[in-house]
Amino acid sequence: MSMLHTVNKSPFERNTLVSCLGHATAGSAILLIEDGVYGALEGTAHSDLLRGALAEHSVYVLGPDLNARGMTDDQIIEGVSVVDYGGFVDLTEKHDKVQAWL
Repeated sequence: MSMLHTVNKSPFERNTLVSCLGHATAGSAILLIEDGVYGALEGTAHSDLLRGALAEHSVYVLGPDLNARGMTDDQIIEGVSVVDYGGFVDLTEKHDKVQAWL
């Protein structure tokens, strides 16, 4: 059974990303949305954590939320995929369950 985990809080304000990664089983997908997209930025205190997660998880970031915060695709960690709203829908259809980390 595959699961999509969504994280919508900044890792600089809450520990939801750390909690998510600690509970997600291998093969799960992680989608960073809203302020959660800050977790995908290269060169931050959380970069190594997310980079390490790429070995066991597919990691995605919602492009419109990234852009709404003044960031571009070239600022995110290599290996993190950018999806649009259609890609978000595709991810929810592809996985059996969705776990929202608030």
